[in-house]
Amino acid sequence: MGEYSKKEAGMLKMIILDRDGVINQDSPAFIKTPAEWVAIPGSLEAIARLNQAGYRVVIASNQSGIARELFDMCSLNAIHQKLHNHAQQVGAAIDAIFFCPHAAIDNCDCRKPKAGMFDEIGKRFKVSLKGVPTVGDSLRDLQAGYVSGCVPYLVLTGKGQNTFDTGGLPPGTAVFPDLAAMVSVLLKPASPA
Repeated sequence: MGEYSKKEAGMLKMIILDRDGVINQDSPAFIKTPAEWVAIPGSLEAIARLNQAGYRVVIASNQSGIARELFDMCSLNAIHQKLHNHAQQVGAAIDAIFFCPHAAIDNCDCRKPKAGMFDEIGKRFKVSLKGVPTVGDSLRDLQAGYVSGCVPYLVLTGKGQNTFDTGGLPPGTAVFPDLAAMVSVLLKPASPA
């Protein structure tokens, strides 16, 4: 990734996505191998549409399976390589993947619902996250984005339906069946007044 001028950074369109349950099927036993990574139908094509509309697509994902020793960095890298490969097959590109390898007990700043990972994304891309869409299937995804100034979107895939049923969503959270539906609305041209 190259450096951006202040002018380019000001015009940068970005979206921040959770991984498991938003882009790929989630598992209560964690996604530990590339074979277990399976895209949710339409999610990668939705990312391609975002790219075509000029969006930088960034993933922010808690990956406590590393701290729990369920998988290692080599496995995580292989999973992400599969994600990139499958995305490229449909013309989609992921600009960056940020992840927290810690367990909740570690009390780090990067694990969602804390905002450290989002702060790092803003610093790395040299942008304010105010108004940036963020999509998740769990309350902690939405909370981390919301406190960073992002606009929260809940998808009902993965843990999303349970999150919706439990309630307590950040103010202004929009709810969609899946990432493809969310992207269709996000990219829909505004009607003239």
